[in-house]
Amino acid sequence: MRIPTPTIRASGTTASLTAAALILSAALAASPAQADPVYDPIPEPPIQSGLGLVLEEYAAFPRSEPVPAPTDVRLMRHARINALVELPDGSGRQAVPDLNGRLYLIDPGGSGDAVGPRVYLDVGAAFAPEFFSGQGLGQGFGFVAFDPGFGRNGRFYTVHTEQASRVTETPDFAQPGTQFHGIVTEWTADDPAADTFAGTRREVLRIGFAGRVHGIQQIDFNPTARRGSPDHGLLYVAVGDGGTGARGTDPQNMAMPHGKILRIDPRGTNAGNGRYGVPPGNPFVGDPGALGEIYAVGMRDPHRFSWDRATGRMYLGHIGEHAIEAIYDVRAGDNLGWSEREGAFVFDRTATDPCDRILPLPADDDRYGYTYPVAAYDHDPPPGWNCTDDVGVAVAGGFVYRGRDVPALRGKYVFGDIVDGRVFYTEASRMRRGGELAPLHQLMLFDSTGRRVRMQDLSGPGAPGDPNRVDLRFGTDAEGELYLLAKANGKIWRVTGTRTFAAGDVGNTRVRDTMRPTNWRPVTPEKWRFPRGRVVLAEAGEQRPGPRRPFEYAVLTAGPEFGAVQVTAEVRLDTPVEVTNRDVIIVFGYRSDTEFYYAHLSTDNTIYPHNGIFKVDNADRERLDHQWNGVRGAPPAITDARWHRVRLVHLPATGEIAVYLDGSREPLMTAVDTTFDSGRIGFGSFDNVGRLRDLAVRGTPVA
Repeated sequence: MRIPTPTIRASGTTASLTAAALILSAALAASPAQADPVYDPIPEPPIQSGLGLVLEEYAAFPRSEPVPAPTDVRLMRHARINALVELPDGSGRQAVPDLNGRLYLIDPGGSGDAVGPRVYLDVGAAFAPEFFSGQGLGQGFGFVAFDPGFGRNGRFYTVHTEQASRVTETPDFAQPGTQFHGIVTEWTADDPAADTFAGTRREVLRIGFAGRVHGIQQIDFNPTARRGSPDHGLLYVAVGDGGTGARGTDPQNMAMPHGKILRIDPRGTNAGNGRYGVPPGNPFVGDPGALGEIYAVGMRDPHRFSWDRATGRMYLGHIGEHAIEAIYDVRAGDNLGWSEREGAFVFDRTATDPCDRILPLPADDDRYGYTYPVAAYDHDPPPGWNCTDDVGVAVAGGFVYRGRDVPALRGKYVFGDIVDGRVFYTEASRMRRGGELAPLHQLMLFDSTGRRVRMQDLSGPGAPGDPNRVDLRFGTDAEGELYLLAKANGKIWRVTGTRTFAAGDVGNTRVRDTMRPTNWRPVTPEKWRFPRGRVVLAEAGEQRPGPRRPFEYAVLTAGPEFGAVQVTAEVRLDTPVEVTNRDVIIVFGYRSDTEFYYAHLSTDNTIYPHNGIFKVDNADRERLDHQWNGVRGAPPAITDARWHRVRLVHLPATGEIAVYLDGSREPLMTAVDTTFDSGRIGFGSFDNVGRLRDLAVRGTPVA
């Protein structure tokens, strides 16, 4: 196993560094011992939540183009809007940077729609022809941060990219073979209240990067720092590893800013270039061989960070290399471990097989003092994935919600995945340093009409390039309200509320005598037994002519046919647990042997017909549930020989279907379909045996 770089700082104590070379030699001298690679580092997928965000379209931006014209289809977006921040001047105006060069301002309208956008400043034109946005995903005009006193002093800061071969300026810091520069610029507006910029600018910091990715990502001021506090007016600068960390050690090299978060005083002058200051309270000030600008170290792509307005904690969304997307609670002096660690795992840069780079931590890992994620999810690649390819997963850091308009979100850290647009939350109170990973929940999304949607449904229309790639970002205003941004079609949505899936009233008519044998109609009666209080499928079914559908089931004939309905029961699989594809089904919306829905509860979730919600409509069964991603579905429902409590809700008016297991408040499976608006319920299996007890049916009878 690789021996990690020595601790930079741990538990508030100073660990002095002699020189950057010492760190590099310690890292390079280490050699991995034998350890079995880890291929599924975070087996637990995000939990499907029944809670959903209601999104209302807020603003749409004009089409923009990268410079030079890109060849990477991922850069072919309608508008590469990258953030939303509110100006700290009390005006309510919001700033939105487009990576292709323009800084827009929008004004919240009284109706909830934004007024604008209008161009406040064309950063790309200001730095033409050196300005460059046409290769790396984060290249161009990446971020804007407004001085807390902007309303008085007119100062704000931007970060943009220039191609090294086009410029004569020398970077303040540079990697060998630098190809691109990331530049932090200070702007001073003559009139802070003006609708367009007029004023002056000066360069603050210039960093050279050897690659086109992982440059300077976010710059920002701590909004929780009050005037007079040590952190007030200090600028945090998230600097990536330049794309070289997977094969080098720059993120652990304290003589370089790459792979670090810096904290600088943009109004100071004691830095090496004389254009900014190094705060005396920074954790490495005075350490031999270390840059005093460094606030925290050991990062690959520190993409987005934010502060919890209630606690002041800083949370970072960190994009991983091989396997892990992570959220960190970052504090002064932290070492997140890259590229000796990826998440809470050893990252072996020298592995012969690139698929074998993730290894377990050594038994003595505590002595190295690395800081590990408080929440994370893995890439969960499909079978046969080429591990040298990008699987298309990247975390979009978000915010702890402390607003007023959406009470159900209070105290939740809301974030997502850049590529596919999934939106997650975890409780801020569960994100504890040194503890277990906080559970992740995947939020549903609803449009303003209440229709359940995916981000692709909102961002895909009108999107050039791949419509399935959302390019999701998050924003917030001064009141703490949340916004979702998509580069795909250049739009912003405001979170206006929440909605709970399948939470409507099903009605109060109940079915009696649900367990009486004469109230059941099996497909094959001789395969069934009805001991007291049980419905038992005692012999496995056999495939029948007609559409592909469950082989054997029994329909409850007692009571009326229901429209809206809730079914609760306990089920057990009697097929031995050694059989990997065991299943039982709950039938609902039953109209005939070739027209019904069913929920498939299985030990397997890796193939299309297993562990999902399905429809049989005079054709082979069709999968409906939202959890199926083409490779796997919801977590296996039944993996043992015990009884399990199942609750199924069907609301035909909206088409919402939800399946809950073992008392969970969160649905295991969800679907929306309006094909069948009523029917009966039943129980069965494809080709296994099992039983049911304690069946209760409540709903609204059809007229």
